[in-house]
Amino acid sequence: IPDVDYPENGWYSEDVSLVLLLREPVMTEPTMNMPTEEAIRAALRSVIDPEVGMNVVDLGLVYGIEIAPDRVRVAMTMTTPACPMGSMITEDAREAIRDIAPDGAEIVVDLVWDPPWSPERMTENAKRHFGW
Repeated sequence: IPDVDYPENGWYSEDVSLVLLLREPVMTEPTMNMPTEEAIRAALRSVIDPEVGMNVVDLGLVYGIEIAPDRVRVAMTMTTPACPMGSMITEDAREAIRDIAPDGAEIVVDLVWDPPWSPERMTENAKRHFGW
C-alpha cells in the first residue's frame, strides 16, 4: 500500500483514489444538450435557396458542421460568390439552428468560398429535381 495522507476532514481510506477524490474533487461545467450533426442537417433542410427552390443541404452548400459544448459552427457556401441571397440564406441557417439549439448556445455560420461549389456536390435528390 502506498503512503496515504489523511484528508483534512480526518476521514481515512486505504483506497488511494477515493482519498484523492475527496481531497481534490473534479469540478465539471454543466454541459448544454447540444443537437447532433444529423439534427442540424435536418434543420438546415428547411433553409431554401429561393433562386433555385432547393434546400441548402441537398444543394451541397453545407461544407462542415462543428459541435462544441456551447457552440455550433457551420461552414457553408453559395452556388456563386455573386449570389444576392447569401446574407439572407446564412441568416436563415442561423435561425434554423438556433431553433433546435439550447438557449445561450453560440451559433456561427461561416460563409466560405474554398473549395468553390460545383453541381457534383448536390445530392441525387437535388439532381433529379433539376432533371440531371
